[in-house]
Amino acid sequence: MKTSDRILHTIKRHGAVTAKQLAQEFGMTTMGARQHLQSLEDDGILAFHDVKVKVGRPTRHWSLTQQGHNQFSDRHGELTIQVIDAVENLFGKEGLAKVAAEREQSTLKQYQQALVNCDDLLSKLQTLTQLREDEGYMAELHDEGDHYVLIENHCPICKAATRCPSLCQSELNVFTELLKNDCNISRSEHIIAGERRCTYTVIPL
Repeated sequence: MKTSDRILHTIKRHGAVTAKQLAQEFGMTTMGARQHLQSLEDDGILAFHDVKVKVGRPTRHWSLTQQGHNQFSDRHGELTIQVIDAVENLFGKEGLAKVAAEREQSTLKQYQQALVNCDDLLSKLQTLTQLREDEGYMAELHDEGDHYVLIENHCPICKAATRCPSLCQSELNVFTELLKNDCNISRSEHIIAGERRCTYTVIPL
């Protein structure tokens, strides 16, 4: 993977970064990191904002523009939207809701099968996180002591979910049903609402 692509993946997964942070992560000079960042800004893929510090010059933080986010796959986004439009035109909103419900049940069964040998909440969450990572969600699990946070840094169905928000609700429904005996789960950040990522707060029962 090219250095510029590694930089984009790092920012996509972790959010805004400084040239110094990238230099440390990739074993390059700060100047070299700045040159990569500047080139990506020139291409319209990155933008920066300066953060004031107590001493010295402000620290420059780089993040993805919308064009930058678009560098990441949205699984057949345009085709999916065309299919959604066709379903709604042929069968109405009720038909579209049935399609979303069928997808929800299919996903739930797939995940339940994957979690069948998981004996506790943590193992279930670890398996679920890996499933989502494999599906392109750039997923990670954080243990916050009294609760967990499931983070999805990318949504590979973003265009479809924007057109048909019930797809997003279906995903939360699947998580809730899957873990209903172990925890309460709620979505605290949402890509469709304009935030950088989707996060789910998981509170053990």
